[in-house]
Amino acid sequence: MRRLTAETRLHAADLVLPLFVREGISEPQAISSMPGVFQHTIDSLRRAAVEAATAGVGGVMLFGVPEVRDAVGSAADDPNGILNVATRAIADEVGDALVVQTDLCLDEFTDHGHCGVLQVASADSDRIVVDNDATLERYRAMALAQAEAGSALLGLSGMMDGQVASVRDALDAAGFQDTAILAYSAKYASAFYGPFREAVDSQLVGDRRTYQQDPANRREGLREAELDLAEGADIVMVKPAMSYLDVLADVAAVSPVPVWAYQVSGEAAMIEAAAANGWIDRDRAIEESVVSIKRAGADTVLTYFATELARGL
Repeated sequence: MRRLTAETRLHAADLVLPLFVREGISEPQAISSMPGVFQHTIDSLRRAAVEAATAGVGGVMLFGVPEVRDAVGSAADDPNGILNVATRAIADEVGDALVVQTDLCLDEFTDHGHCGVLQVASADSDRIVVDNDATLERYRAMALAQAEAGSALLGLSGMMDGQVASVRDALDAAGFQDTAILAYSAKYASAFYGPFREAVDSQLVGDRRTYQQDPANRREGLREAELDLAEGADIVMVKPAMSYLDVLADVAAVSPVPVWAYQVSGEAAMIEAAAANGWIDRDRAIEESVVSIKRAGADTVLTYFATELARGL
């Protein structure tokens, strides 16, 4: 009876698995703060993608970890850069079975760990800020490299003003009209990203509060989503998910396009840590957490538990 009358249901196709691929390693590297999650080689990445596809997962989101970084993230749009090489490999392997997606942001590729190109704020100041417009030019180049590599969906996670319109223009001009854009619209400057920083070997010093959103602001999340919708986003995202279910519900109530949410590294790590101490039932907590995200309005959920969940559905 409970199953028959359930208002919210999970389906494997509603789940996306984030995956990390690292240049210069010969074996998968465990991420200490994210039990069960690895920095992959190309070969182990293929295996993980095949497992996800076999389980019926809807897509994989790829993050690259390069050996060499510089101030403008040159490896990000290099056709032989780790993310683009991995994208070609996974698109060839499972591109007919699930949606191959790529993270479009500079933070993994810069030697300063920020999501964009840096500049001095003004002639009479030594304060360093992100140059929004110069960053958009880098995003355009990344978009073309990722689309050419076989990415079907670009995850614009950098939170630069105008990023959706700029990338859409670049894609259309190059004949990639069918490459879709996932806008990380309501992305908050959250403490829950901590384990992800280990996963991508982030070089960040300081924080990203000047271009990510204030956790205190609910209406701002909806406003940012509406701006991305006006620029042509195919999907809009709320991130993190579990601590921002109110924002997710707000966006889902008005969006004419699919709304996704990302159960981020810290949210997953909390479940794993509590379960490891015997404080909660791990399997029930995983399912309940993702059901709550769906219940709040997410059409699809990015979660590190995607393959595991999908197998049990």
